[in-house]
Amino acid sequence: MKAEKFTYFWKSHSPFSNWYVADFEIDGIKFNCSEQYMMYGKAKLFADEDIADKILQTEKPGAQKALGRKVRNFKSEVWNQHAKDIVYRANEAKFSQNEHLLKRLLKTKGTTLVEASPVDNIWGIGLAEDDPRAQHRMQWRGKNWLGEVLTRLREDLIAKGVVDQL
Repeated sequence: MKAEKFTYFWKSHSPFSNWYVADFEIDGIKFNCSEQYMMYGKAKLFADEDIADKILQTEKPGAQKALGRKVRNFKSEVWNQHAKDIVYRANEAKFSQNEHLLKRLLKTKGTTLVEASPVDNIWGIGLAEDDPRAQHRMQWRGKNWLGEVLTRLREDLIAKGVVDQL
């Protein structure tokens, strides 16, 4: 059996990070990063228009995330059902509207994208890239939702023939 190969990323300098600044548009609304769309989507999911508007007016991803934590009527079970779809939509727009980022994503073909965040057990693996356990999926402490979303997006784009259009 062939060993699984990983492409690790973490922090805002990586184009795979939700905090990486890259403008894109969804439904006529401009976003500066996928974190902004994620938090906006969270606010809209729970019908918190006040927070949604504040998120749109906020440029820094950390501040966007902080506002997302203030969404009223939040229910984790509802969020968990929709979160990956919201993040997929953000990244689909981010990568399809920024050709240089799309090329970076497509270069990861044949690997599983992994958010090697030692502090995030949901979107990341709960381990740093240099932790030996990061090399073995069964030893991850987190779910790697962001890596899962990005890997699925890359495979979907390849299946749609996006590579041939570049």
